[in-house]
Amino acid sequence: MIASDDAGRSLIRVVAAMIERDGRYLLTQRRSSAVLPLLWEFPGGRVERRESDSDALGRELLHRIGVAVTVGACISTVCHAYESYDVELHLYECSIDADAPITPRSVHSVAWATSAEFEQYAFTPADERSMNLLLGFVVARGSQPVIDS
Repeated sequence: MIASDDAGRSLIRVVAAMIERDGRYLLTQRRSSAVLPLLWEFPGGRVERRESDSDALGRELLHRIGVAVTVGACISTVCHAYESYDVELHLYECSIDADAPITPRSVHSVAWATSAEFEQYAFTPADERSMNLLLGFVVARGSQPVIDS
């Protein structure tokens, strides 16, 4: 969903899925033709007008990597100001079937990485802020969402 703030800047609501399997997290690499090309992120995308976060995650993961997702709790929210727009990124704890084939349909690549391996990936700025919050979540396994503005 795209809104505008008082200064007329676009505010884009984005959702992403934190999917963990055996201590590794699913990451996707943006296409070379995308905004922020070839950077890594948690899989997800924009929330469309009148769409719930859960519905957006389901639509985006099916479109981008061909899997159905079960959406759990929101574990963090970060806001990031890019040059000409702002992003509000909501990260949800999610799961997929263990035997679900992951196919890069609308992404350049996919990877499974431990939190210790995150530094090997160039993340989008908003996702990098989520990573920092995630590291605290992984250690504490807190149940309340973390909000970082």
